[in-house]
Amino acid sequence: MPIKSVMSTAAPLLTSRHVAVIGAGAAGLVAARELRREGHRVVVFERGKEVGGTWGYSPEVESDPLGLDPNRSLVHSSLYDSLRTNLPRESMGFRDYPFRKREEKGRDSRRFPGHREVLMYLRDFAVDFEIIELVRFETEVVFAGLGEGGKWRVTSTSPHNDHVDEIYDAVIVCNGHYFQPRLPRIPGINAWPGKQMHSHNYRTPKPYQDKVVVLIGSSASAVDISRDIATLAKEVHIAVRSLEEEKLGKVAGHENMWLHSMIDSVHEDGKVVFQEGNAIGVDFIIHCTGYKYDFPFLETKGEVTVDDNRVGPLYKHVFPPALSPWLSFVGLPWKVLPFPMFELQSKWIAGILSNRIALPSKEDMAEDIEAFYSSLEASGTPKRYTHNMDILQWDYNNWIANRCGFPSIEEWRKQMCMATSKNRVLRPESYRDEWEDDDLVQQAEQDFANYLI
Repeated sequence: MPIKSVMSTAAPLLTSRHVAVIGAGAAGLVAARELRREGHRVVVFERGKEVGGTWGYSPEVESDPLGLDPNRSLVHSSLYDSLRTNLPRESMGFRDYPFRKREEKGRDSRRFPGHREVLMYLRDFAVDFEIIELVRFETEVVFAGLGEGGKWRVTSTSPHNDHVDEIYDAVIVCNGHYFQPRLPRIPGINAWPGKQMHSHNYRTPKPYQDKVVVLIGSSASAVDISRDIATLAKEVHIAVRSLEEEKLGKVAGHENMWLHSMIDSVHEDGKVVFQEGNAIGVDFIIHCTGYKYDFPFLETKGEVTVDDNRVGPLYKHVFPPALSPWLSFVGLPWKVLPFPMFELQSKWIAGILSNRIALPSKEDMAEDIEAFYSSLEASGTPKRYTHNMDILQWDYNNWIANRCGFPSIEEWRKQMCMATSKNRVLRPESYRDEWEDDDLVQQAEQDFANYLI
């Protein structure tokens, strides 16, 4: 059953809008819930067969393992079979729908569950809040752009209809950003004879049995995949962009895993040369190098662009001033606690669309964006890190919560994430099964007890 927070109060309805939500992953689902709570009429477009977005695992991989061919067969999910969450379930859930343990058959009760349990949590959420009835499955948006009278024209296709044109007051983009691979430039790569793939297409370690593999990257997926592959591979070498010299060499606890500086070049004889000077013969290179923001359906006449992975200009990573509030984005920031942030962004958007919450003027929003970009430049932050939040997420979340008249992010949730991040560095092999924050778990349970069925 849905869970209602005793802290929330019904918002006064001012204006009801007709809103298109693109994507039925975690962001789209909570956006739909908040929009309907605010009294808006909602349609959710989902090109897959079920809710959950990237949390819907598929053993299938794309026809082009690097993701360069624009005509390749597309697979939305980037999950690998062994993936477990790198955050504890208490911190992950939506604010008024806790991600609690389910002991019944078929459920994963671990504190850091596998990907299927997250998908089932999202299914439960969609069913309990009756969002399923709002979703058009196997329906892909191929165009969303401004039409006559300031309305949005949305064109979709499905197995039953070639093209359907509809008019909406507003569009919310929730299509995720973990399926269009980013690839590095490596000298000599076009002549290198080995095999390559992006981590988007990694599923199991079986293809790498007795092979020599190089992984590029140091993100959570690179850490997981390297250890997964090491169970079968002959050797695993990890190339990291910034690494202290004393950390180079064999990885503690692994006889067949080494850390290197970034790749310097690759050669026709199959050798990979690292910047520290080591050279090895390699069978596979796996690029764990992140993803590109991509909105192929969106037509804004240049008002919103993607430049070196900066989606902009956007006020607070959500609203383009020139098109606000009729176009918005949920879920662009990364290195964040995603679900609670999606929830807050969605509350903010829903309240603004109903005129309950006011946005600053377009001029003030543009000025805020320019100041933000200037601060990134002054600190030497690359443009591609525009939406990287990390420690800044807590002030960001609380800023939005304040605008919505909603309580700030719980302190235990923040401390739990920080404790997990520290534990992940100290014990990368075991942090999901060993922890020292039981006091924070108790605080979470006390908070959950304050919710009413």
